Amino acid sequence: MDPGHDETYRRRVLRVLLYIEEHLDDDLTRDRLAAVACFSPYHFHRIFTAFTGEPLHKYIRRLRLERAVARLVRSTQPVTRIAFEAGFETHEAFSRAFRQAYDLSPRDVRSGATNGKPIFLHPEQSLHLKPIGETTMDVRVEKLNPKRIAFLRHVGPYAGIGEKFQRLCAWAGSKGAMGPDTEVLGVYHDNPEVTPPEKLRSDATLTVDDGVTAEGDVQVGEIAGGPYAIATHKGSYAGLMESYRWLYGVWLPQSGHDPADAPCFEKYLNSPEDTAEDDLLTEIHVPLR
Repeated sequence: MDPGHDETYRRRVLRVLLYIEEHLDDDLTRDRLAAVACFSPYHFHRIFTAFTGEPLHKYIRRLRLERAVARLVRSTQPVTRIAFEAGFETHEAFSRAFRQAYDLSPRDVRSGATNGKPIFLHPEQSLHLKPIGETTMDVRVEKLNPKRIAFLRHVGPYAGIGEKFQRLCAWAGSKGAMGPDTEVLGVYHDNPEVTPPEKLRSDATLTVDDGVTAEGDVQVGEIAGGPYAIATHKGSYAGLMESYRWLYGVWLPQSGHDPADAPCFEKYLNSPEDTAEDDLLTEIHVPLR
């Protein structure tokens, strides 16, 4: 492990925090902020969340709401203008978000209904620099060859991808494309902490040989070869997020490596159809530069 590399990651995240503060009125997209930090857009959000304990979009919204409180107290700007400057398109949307965060309305703050008491974010809305947790895993770095794959695209909550795996396996079985060396993989293109559940993109995937071709909605492609950090998560799929947080927040910053501009994928070493939930084994693959 390289403690100097860990400090480099922290400085890069701090650079983003300062940039956000200085450009709070701008369109702060993931790609723009990833470039400020010199991180891959694919992995920037996981790194940011691991270090701050708060998803990027919530962090930006919180700072805009905190600024809105100051403007409500110290200025006579119309509430509608303050709402627009906080990134809300309507007064109603601003009021809802404000009440969720502070248990107060903008009108309460503007009218002095707080009686001079400090205004604090609702506990669920506030930023805590959270410890990453007790998670530890053995991680190896391995150079993989490219993998030729057949896959079915799933759009929606990741937990719903099971039906695509069933269809893909049935299709591959009918083509004689399933064998003892077939790998069952999941490729996950989006981060569920930032992308709305209904828009999450994932691929139910099987490795196949060169004789397999695309058919219908079954596509054929390739997972790029190269160096990967590989760690085995044991237990429920619901617990995978904690393993990802540890990989991005603890192991990666100390490893001397940077993530490559490509999605992670998971390799399923057993199946929930015949394995107890606590005994499920999932290899997490993080591509490296």
